[in-house]
Amino acid sequence: MKITRISSHVLSYDMPEVLGYSQQYYAKRSAHLVEVETDEGVTGWGECFGPSTIALANKGIVEQVIQPLVLGMDPMDRDVIWHKVYNLLRDHGQKGMPMQSLSGVDIALWDIAGKVMSQPIHKLIGGAHRTDVPVYGYGMMLRDEPVADLAARFTDEAAAIKDMGFTATKMKTGFGPKPDVQLCQAVRRGVGGDFKLMVDANHAYTTSDAFYVGRALEELDAYWFEEPVAPEDLDGYRELRAGLKVNISGGEAEFNRWGWRAILENRGLDIAQPEVCALGGISEYLRVLALCHAHFTPVVNHVWGSAIAVATNLHLLAAMPPLPGGLHPWEPMLEFDTTDNKFRDDLLQDPLNIQSQVKNNQGRVAIPTGPGIGVTPDRSFIDHFKIA
Repeated sequence: MKITRISSHVLSYDMPEVLGYSQQYYAKRSAHLVEVETDEGVTGWGECFGPSTIALANKGIVEQVIQPLVLGMDPMDRDVIWHKVYNLLRDHGQKGMPMQSLSGVDIALWDIAGKVMSQPIHKLIGGAHRTDVPVYGYGMMLRDEPVADLAARFTDEAAAIKDMGFTATKMKTGFGPKPDVQLCQAVRRGVGGDFKLMVDANHAYTTSDAFYVGRALEELDAYWFEEPVAPEDLDGYRELRAGLKVNISGGEAEFNRWGWRAILENRGLDIAQPEVCALGGISEYLRVLALCHAHFTPVVNHVWGSAIAVATNLHLLAAMPPLPGGLHPWEPMLEFDTTDNKFRDDLLQDPLNIQSQVKNNQGRVAIPTGPGIGVTPDRSFIDHFKIA
């Protein structure tokens, strides 16, 4: 079997409302799918992390840089392919967009392997430790409106997410320490005192401001404080973890095993959040997961994107060993964006129906059992929303 073609499909549509996080507002939803074709008619699908113009740039890397390096190679040799591409791109990007692009290709190769062997990806990894996983719903995105109005909105939205059946919820911050604490208090009012609440700052704070917010989160009994400071600020992460009771989480903006080694050896995370569609694909994710567990750091995958990303992460969460083991082990959760996302809800021939599963299964969702990723995109849907 040989690789005959690698194609990128960048999709986009106008969102029903402008949303934001601490770094920017956005009015369009986008996704970057990767399709790897073979001479035996087996096709694999993957996804690259990175929205909008980042996706357009990554399309060039996938098709103009990576594709020529791997055409004619056996797609089953995915580790050989991974290291060939990484080694030849090492001088030009050990992190960032080249790794995002390689991630989409690698995931598609795992999809092909599963289809060739008639096994789901979690079987290729070594089997499922669980047949379903709990799901947390995040929302409470920023809007360009007065904080008092946004706080009232956040209270109602948080209550609605809880009523949907999710096991926990996550919110965004980004207006500054004092108004952000008001927003966190509003969300706690919405979900009550006995519901898991997580807060995502998307690296908006200095270390001192993160301590201010973090101490308020301790009083609100928040479960984790996500990306409180810049991903480069390893010292800040370590200081926050040592000085706060709330769990410190992060890592979505880190790449490959070498970047993750530095984070983990620094002991700055209570919870690691690797992004499989960015850090190097499934092949590299498994190496990062092993590093996390070697440092006794539990993992809750970062999940953002289309149904391809969601399905991929379901397999990874199924195959993740419990850390530590026991009668009632700590278990990972699936991250689920509750805002409008047609690329997650309508992309597949047979939708995952995450929200209905959550409602009907006590906040849990089943692991796909079909070969490979276990899902098939609808090509007519792709053609309709494709912009590049």
